[in-house]
Amino acid sequence: MQTLTHASCLALALVFCCLGAVHAQPQRGLPPPRSNSFDANAVILKQNFDLNPDGSYQYNYETSNGIRADEAGYLKNPGTQVEAQVMQGSYSYTGPDGVVYTITYIADENGYRAEGAHIPTPPPVRAAAAPGRFFK
Repeated sequence: MQTLTHASCLALALVFCCLGAVHAQPQRGLPPPRSNSFDANAVILKQNFDLNPDGSYQYNYETSNGIRADEAGYLKNPGTQVEAQVMQGSYSYTGPDGVVYTITYIADENGYRAEGAHIPTPPPVRAAAAPGRFFK
């Protein structure tokens, strides 16, 4: 039987302390809802999902804390060189300020585009100058 030396015991204790400290670190991301908050007790009021044989689908759900979402998707130009998955829908939620925020979106071969009254929009892009002219 092998006995542990004082140095081995210290090293082992240090390893366990480090593991405990790493394990105790808070997780990154959103904090969990407080147990007394309205969101912590939210339940699903309505939920539907329809998947069609062609791969198109529709889903929606609504929760007791006012979250609502719906989406539809389909394959555009199937079997061609320009085949693309299309997904479009919306979701809404009540912010901490009590305002209901709604986002509508589409995702397709042109990327993801979202709109909402609270989403800032970039300023308009000026038209390009005529060829050979650099200043107006």
